[in-house]
Amino acid sequence: MSRPSSHSIRTPRTAHYVQYGAPAAAHTLWIVLHGYGQRAADFIKPFQAIQEDAVCVVAPEGLSRFYTKGMQGSVGASWMTSAGRLDEIRDYLAYLNRLHASLCSNGGPRRTHVLGFSQGAATACRWVARTSAPVDRLTLWSGGMPPDIDLATHSGVFRQLDISLVLGTDDSYIEMSEREALARRLHEHDIEATSYTFDGGHRLHTDTLQKLASEGELA
Repeated sequence: MSRPSSHSIRTPRTAHYVQYGAPAAAHTLWIVLHGYGQRAADFIKPFQAIQEDAVCVVAPEGLSRFYTKGMQGSVGASWMTSAGRLDEIRDYLAYLNRLHASLCSNGGPRRTHVLGFSQGAATACRWVARTSAPVDRLTLWSGGMPPDIDLATHSGVFRQLDISLVLGTDDSYIEMSEREALARRLHEHDIEATSYTFDGGHRLHTDTLQKLASEGELA
């Protein structure tokens, strides 16, 4: 008796995103990547505090959605899981490249700031490391750089970025020691990063967002 064999086929997907502002009129484009189980429409809400004519904030939503509890009710989204891992990474990298190109099709903003929260931090690192899109700033918020990013290979990309590491004092998913280890890993490859800490847990923090927005955006 023969055994089943696994195959794959590439197929178009419809991706969704939410935005504040208009990229054509903005100086800075923020592409903000949500964490596991979140939705773009909810994740983007705290960024209203930094939205102005010079800033456009775009929150793409992960391609995989699921009910967070049971078979109905609240729906969350994910960037990837361990199942078909490399395929899911390839798909979301293509998605983010296409989205960025669309947002900048009319000239677009002069600067791009990529912020990844929790699972979105790993997504942000993989995209920044591999994209040809111009990126100026990278913020890893309540998340880190995945081990599959080889800094010996990609250090030149990350050295060109203004990198921020943000973590709450009460984060239940990532320890302060993990952020310190990431800062050391970056430093070993001559990559500079600025660390920010706020009182709170695994969430966005409005005052810190405003501080990030006010520092260097108009350079």
